[in-house]
Amino acid sequence: MDLNYYPYPSRRTVMVGKRGAVATSQPQAALAGMEMLLAGGNAADAALAMAIALTVLEPTSNGIGSDAFALIWDGGLHGLNASGPSPSQLPFAAFEGMQEVPARSWLSVTVPGAPASWRAVSERFGRLPFERLFEPAIRYAEEGFAVSPVTARSWRRSAEMFLKLSGPEHQAFNRVFFAGGRGPRAGEIWRSPDHAATLREIASSQAESFYKGSLARKMAEFAADTGGWLTQADLAAFEPQWVEPISASYGSLEVHEIPPNTQGIAALMALKMLAGLDMLRASHDPVEYLHLQIEAMKLAFADVKAEVADPRHMRLSSAQLLDDAYLSSRRRLITDVARPVEAEVPKGGTVYLCAADGELMVSFIQSNYMGFGAGVLVPGTGISLQNRGASFVLEPGHPNCYAPSKRPFHTIIPGFLTRDGKPLGPFGVMGGHMQPQGHLQVALALEDAGLNPQAVLDAPRWQWVKGKQVLLEPSVPQHVVQGLIDRGHHVMIQPETGLFGRGQIILRHDQTLIAASEPRADGQALAW
Repeated sequence: MDLNYYPYPSRRTVMVGKRGAVATSQPQAALAGMEMLLAGGNAADAALAMAIALTVLEPTSNGIGSDAFALIWDGGLHGLNASGPSPSQLPFAAFEGMQEVPARSWLSVTVPGAPASWRAVSERFGRLPFERLFEPAIRYAEEGFAVSPVTARSWRRSAEMFLKLSGPEHQAFNRVFFAGGRGPRAGEIWRSPDHAATLREIASSQAESFYKGSLARKMAEFAADTGGWLTQADLAAFEPQWVEPISASYGSLEVHEIPPNTQGIAALMALKMLAGLDMLRASHDPVEYLHLQIEAMKLAFADVKAEVADPRHMRLSSAQLLDDAYLSSRRRLITDVARPVEAEVPKGGTVYLCAADGELMVSFIQSNYMGFGAGVLVPGTGISLQNRGASFVLEPGHPNCYAPSKRPFHTIIPGFLTRDGKPLGPFGVMGGHMQPQGHLQVALALEDAGLNPQAVLDAPRWQWVKGKQVLLEPSVPQHVVQGLIDRGHHVMIQPETGLFGRGQIILRHDQTLIAASEPRADGQALAW
């Protein structure tokens, strides 16, 4: 790994340190993480401070009403699934006559898992008092912060759609996030005292108020008053689950993901298909190399769309989907030409962060989905609720068909890398369906090209959308574009970099921590 080799024009270099490192999509959130490390906290404290701060700093992608997942290394790898289920009293009959779950309504709201994830990680791995982790976020919310450029752009783009929502459940949301009929401009100061008060209450109650106290009551009462289905019983019943990660090898690299109900298994399936091909030979022909990746990813997504759901409802287990014989049969479907696949990828709206110190390494992700989520905010609280229920399908018999008290299919996936059983570190590429595709491209760039983490994140990306449709960044060479077209891919050059994910990586090399944050976001990596 050459830390002086940067073949792509981001003008960023890796951050290196020995004692600790943090990386996320907001510089002010990265500072919150570093604040915890400098106060004597560990990587878990730093990760949580960043996650909590991001609910204020980047509401276009996450909030207090989000879900969350984590992979944490402390000598072994632990997975946390903090995704909430659908309301227990919302019947399937409520969707009669609909083709899909309405994304901007109470019908798409599921139980938020993020506050419970903060408590669970802090209790098991944290060093600092829980309340300390909230201080930067509360400060940003009370005193205000300067909105960063990429976030401001997303905020502005969302305004027209959300301002059209006129139901009683949307009024508080628009007053908070689109005061004056617009979102804040880049560099403009934005503050929300309601966010600060709610975060202070979550901190002082160890998140108990959110699930069994006054905040739970406010959420349930607002739902009852405005046609919602979320109840105090739904909130009180929620508990995050510690789960066994799933993994796949590619060369000497082992890639680890959270098992379903997330889509992380798609990256592993594609990697295992590619591991059976001569990818090092193919890497000398960039057209062949990208073609094989795209085709493997398409096949993996087709299986994910058909089978991945709340694991209690799946027809096939993770082990069956990752079975060598099964993936060999899928691999044989890859030819020299683009194959149409009956699958379509979901939308996103996510923040990813990672942290490491001398003992712990944390990969953490949280999201409202589709940007701001449901467009439902509980008045006086700053709690903007996710719309993860929009990922359910309404096809009876499908594993991911809507049912009460069921976790939906989830796009957000934290990643972790090991080599020969030893930790390399956390990584993630946020952005809906781009996430497993980004994980695949990161793993290949590390293993096949041997790039350093910053160069990996700088590299041009592709994104499969549906059928034969593939998006490419403008920096992909023209001869590669034409080569893919010649193989039957429907290629579109997409200048909007936000569609290709926003990644963070921290890797350990001997005693050094190497951190990177890519140029497609406002992000920042810090190390000391």
